[in-house]
Amino acid sequence: MNRLNDEHLRTLTLRFASLLAADIQDQLAWVGERELETESVGEDLEFFCSISEGLAERGVFEPGELPDLQAIGRRLGEIDATGRVGFWANALATDPAWDEIRRLARQFLLTTLGDWRQPLPCPGPSHTSGH
Repeated sequence: MNRLNDEHLRTLTLRFASLLAADIQDQLAWVGERELETESVGEDLEFFCSISEGLAERGVFEPGELPDLQAIGRRLGEIDATGRVGFWANALATDPAWDEIRRLARQFLLTTLGDWRQPLPCPGPSHTSGH
């Protein structure tokens, strides 16, 4: 990959981690009325965790930042199929796995940026059923 793509992927990973690290009230406010499926969020998270090693090999992330991303990926992998069904807002409020993922995302941001409190990414368009 070229350096511009690598930096873009780093930025996206940090933005996604910022959303994962946010307090639950902020996460729920960010989700708003979007009908984000838990499975879709999980797939995005798995993608960012899977590319992190390659990004570290190219110097985009430091090797010391990898364990936190790998831990997030492992924790996500522990969520069973039934925990991935439904809307993410519901999972955030009911599944303790997301509390652990929040803690791990905060650790990643502390290691990477020195503070887990980061601006949330701009929300994308609402994905409602039928659209």
